[in-house]
Amino acid sequence: MSSIEHYDVAIIGAGPAGLAAAATAAEHGARVVCIDANDQPGGQFWRHRPEDTHPADDGSLHHDWKTYLRLRERFDAALGGSLRFYAGRHVWMAQREESGFTLRTTASAQAGRAAPGPQTVRATRLVVCAGGYDRQLPVPGWDLPGVMAAGGIQAFIKANGMLPGKRFVVAGTGPFLLPVAANLADAGGAVAAVCESADLTGWFPHLATAARVPAKALEGAAYAKSFLKHRIPYRTRTVVTEVLGSDRVQAVRTAKVDSRGRTVPGSERLIEDVDAVGFGWGFTAQLELPVALGAETRVDDDGSLVGVVDAQQHSSVPGLYLAGEVSGVGGAALAVVEGLIAGRAAAAATAARPSAAESSAADPRLVRKAATYRAFARAMHLAHPVPAGWQDWLRPDTTVCRCEEVTAGDIAAAKKHLCATDARTMKSMTRTGMGWCQGKVCGFAVSCLAGAEGASAESLQSVAKRPVGVPVTLSELLTLEDEQVLEITTDH
Repeated sequence: MSSIEHYDVAIIGAGPAGLAAAATAAEHGARVVCIDANDQPGGQFWRHRPEDTHPADDGSLHHDWKTYLRLRERFDAALGGSLRFYAGRHVWMAQREESGFTLRTTASAQAGRAAPGPQTVRATRLVVCAGGYDRQLPVPGWDLPGVMAAGGIQAFIKANGMLPGKRFVVAGTGPFLLPVAANLADAGGAVAAVCESADLTGWFPHLATAARVPAKALEGAAYAKSFLKHRIPYRTRTVVTEVLGSDRVQAVRTAKVDSRGRTVPGSERLIEDVDAVGFGWGFTAQLELPVALGAETRVDDDGSLVGVVDAQQHSSVPGLYLAGEVSGVGGAALAVVEGLIAGRAAAAATAARPSAAESSAADPRLVRKAATYRAFARAMHLAHPVPAGWQDWLRPDTTVCRCEEVTAGDIAAAKKHLCATDARTMKSMTRTGMGWCQGKVCGFAVSCLAGAEGASAESLQSVAKRPVGVPVTLSELLTLEDEQVLEITTDH
């Protein structure tokens, strides 16, 4: 027998955007539920040690921890009143209905303890703050033990207070590489090199935009200080072209790249005595639920598929709001502002006259602030593009889809002989994206390798289309037939 709970606003995700949206919607009088896969709020950005351990996390490994504490104070103040929080639960399916949205939830495998909660939640308005995950590009040897996503390394340190290795190389592109390397060094690890594929002169055309967000410059200065303190080599226009080792990572081969992202002959260099590598090529928005609901999408300046929203974070689907990385990868500060806007708009839209309330819900100051942060994010994406020549690093035997062990040679053959020119067709011909991760790791790379001119919006959207967002048991599917038997209407 399944339970059903009813709310004015449902928030998916309790990271920077979700915390802001949930607290704001509750403060504006809406009955709110927030659902998150982790067993405590914070998301990936503010992932921290279990809150029942001692001593409590002091935030030393986190950026902008004070913002988290302020949001968490507001969030906690609403709990037990107009806000309900279900930790350790996934939303595996979302449906749009005449009266709003129906969400199906299941316990999260990654939660540290049992996560009770309703199997079905219905809400008049829905705010998706699902965040994103590290975008990866294949390279020979990247399937060796010891290779992790840069964000995975950072999350490991924050959640466990320990290191996943001793001597690291961090590689890819974008400012996110800086806090990862700084966290490693501050936690006692040795960073042999940070390899940034971009030339930092790419910021020159965007200096005026960057100057409008002075906090970012101060943040960068703090990382530079940490690099000097720990003597971390920072190499621009440099990529890792191969990870070497027998049964685990032992070394990496690097090379310089030119302005087109192609490796420079004779610039190869070997970095030995490495036992862990962190790759970060930007982020991919987690769009399974918005795409399933029919939300309009676009390809952003960083090549990611993101949801289309207006100034109030309202998507093309009536009643559906998107905030944080799902509407464009721009960092935690932007996510918080978007969450504040979306939470207020969603709460206002449940008023007696929703059309009138919704039209006047946006705070002009927040809208302007969001626009400033988005402009900075666009400058960042343009200054740190994925190298155009990254496919040249691959060999025919390089694994691209690690779940199904599909190689670059397999993909090239399917493209040439079987007309597999998008991720969906490539999936049918080679099984790429059919494994446990369902293309989350290889989807972007496969879309680029299959397409004539890189990843198209249609190809990227096919990777995000999943009617069932996460694995569920047959018993959970069967109990959906009984959901009408018992309905629990929450009364706050």
